[in-house]
Amino acid sequence: MRALLRRIERLAAAACSSTTVRSSFHHPLPPLPLPPPALFSNRTSCNASQSDFVSWSSLGFSRSFSKFATGFTPLKAKPLESILDLDRAKNLSPEHLVSAWDDFHLGRGHIGTYMKANQYHLLEQRSATCRHFVIPLWRGSGYTTMFVQVQTPHIIFTGLEDYKARGTQASPYFTVTYYTEFAETKDTVLVRGDVVFTSKLSDEEAKWLLETAQSFYLNDSRYKLVERFNKQTREFEFKDVLQALEMPNF
Repeated sequence: MRALLRRIERLAAAACSSTTVRSSFHHPLPPLPLPPPALFSNRTSCNASQSDFVSWSSLGFSRSFSKFATGFTPLKAKPLESILDLDRAKNLSPEHLVSAWDDFHLGRGHIGTYMKANQYHLLEQRSATCRHFVIPLWRGSGYTTMFVQVQTPHIIFTGLEDYKARGTQASPYFTVTYYTEFAETKDTVLVRGDVVFTSKLSDEEAKWLLETAQSFYLNDSRYKLVERFNKQTREFEFKDVLQALEMPNF
């Protein structure tokens, strides 16, 4: 594994020295389904509007300062009941719950999304034996390689360089928690992402990383690369990941 990470590092270094610029990516996997557009009307700021059909405040959401900056352990995420009133949420339709969840997390350093229960179960099943992967994050004229650790109900993203230098003690750049409380009753798994170092990742980059990581576990074709990385290391080629994401291979 270490030899493989060193090889990936060399590819990343070569990419960073290039002057080629790519402005967008193609994602073969369709985006996760979204609630009906009408539920997102009248949102003009980072806070839910009073005219929203369901506002996050009506669900008893509790905002607080992030504990990540003070040494918060990513695998000890906030319980869902400390974020919203579960009793009130139980009476909402899946669409209204997701809309309120999305509204609540609008703002710097936080991402709120969701996935269907069957998608989460597939992620859970596949990550049980394939917990690690690497994803190139494109930046201007090259890419930064991110190391991904999936241990449901969490995903941790950190820079490959930091991981190589500090191993499991490396600080996460971005952490994700999946809440399964409504998986059975509403076929909905709420997803919360927290950008730990806003100086290293923007909200858009974090959102792209989450969607891309999920695509590699949920898409059958892409998952073959994850399996190869974890189970057939000698056969893994980082260029195949670049090709899947339609990034240039330097």
